[in-house]
Amino acid sequence: MYIHIVRDASHSLISLTKPLTFRSLNVIRAALLGLKEEADRSSNLIVAPRNAAVLIPFCNVRGHPGILFELRSTSLRSHSGEICFPGGRVDKRDKSFLAGALRESHEELGIAPDRVDVLGEIGSPQLNFRGDMRVWPFVGFVHPESVVSSIQNMSQDDALPSLDLLSLRSEVSSHEVALVFHVPLVVLADPRRHRTSSFRGSLPYITVDVQDVVEDAGGREVGITSLSKEGADNDVNNDLKKHTGKN
Repeated sequence: MYIHIVRDASHSLISLTKPLTFRSLNVIRAALLGLKEEADRSSNLIVAPRNAAVLIPFCNVRGHPGILFELRSTSLRSHSGEICFPGGRVDKRDKSFLAGALRESHEELGIAPDRVDVLGEIGSPQLNFRGDMRVWPFVGFVHPESVVSSIQNMSQDDALPSLDLLSLRSEVSSHEVALVFHVPLVVLADPRRHRTSSFRGSLPYITVDVQDVVEDAGGREVGITSLSKEGADNDVNNDLKKHTGKN
């Protein structure tokens, strides 16, 4: 089971082991703003007839900083049994691309929009493989309760409250999501789990092996077993599909 992340040669700007704080969220927010401004200057907006949006949900779990991922239900018609971020198509009821990402996250994981501290977006939208959909990736931090409730009487350096994964799993849409799991940042950054590749032959990225994380989180119970090399290669080729989700 693999997760794909874009290679970043810079040093980590936040701790990979200490819980995320408001100060570290501001560091992430500033870094994302810089990426967005750079992307806006260097590229033209891609045109496509449809749009999708995903949320990259940072959080603390048991005091460990990391990111939430979904394992899609095997009963779905498209991309069943794949790892992805919460999100999907933006439709007419959504006031913005961000609103679409937050709505889909609520529908799939039960995370209300007022629990998400939106930190920014990663660069420009990307086209899916068919070229008929733009994908807008947003980044946020998920609080156990509303953001307003979480910030009361907290300093910039206080550890932000951790999510209760058992409680969160009771709220997911079982039709769409087989499993929601947390991958600590220290696991994502572990070079022993990495293998390198290139996205569409140009953009370097890292594939991260998280088979054991998925199994330990309950993957065995939902039918996840070992992934073959051929399966891993297909995952690499379908990288954008996994992140965009549901197109």
